[in-house]
Amino acid sequence: MDVNAFRKWVGKESVPVKNEVEKGAIRKFAEAIGDPNPLYHDEAYAQTTRHGRIIAPPTFFRTFDYGTIPGFSLKTDGLIHGEQQFEYFRPVYAGDVIYCSTKLADVYEKKGKLGKMIFLLYEQKGVDEAGETVFIARSNVIYRGQEG
Repeated sequence: MDVNAFRKWVGKESVPVKNEVEKGAIRKFAEAIGDPNPLYHDEAYAQTTRHGRIIAPPTFFRTFDYGTIPGFSLKTDGLIHGEQQFEYFRPVYAGDVIYCSTKLADVYEKKGKLGKMIFLLYEQKGVDEAGETVFIARSNVIYRGQEG
């Protein structure tokens, strides 16, 4: 695969997908990651905090649906997760409705010991019903397609 095949997709974004944040899902996620923080499951405790209600663990938004970029597909053979960064603007609360989308933000090529590597930089965003950005996640995926 040639890097130029990906360039036309830079800046393309999925249609935002509605995600409803449920208390039970937050509790189950916290249990799954082994985090006993009562802020994630105990309403009485959460009401005594500055948040006033149950919040989700910071990586909970990874469970959301971000949709797909129309027409864009990528073979999973040869994909390697590179790096990930998270930027939070406010907590995700039980009861929130978050609209999530994904965008191919950039693409570039590098040569490594194992040959050509294409870096795909994605930006995933969550926006609340008021239109305010709640979080942005940036990640890169390294594609080592078959040469030839």
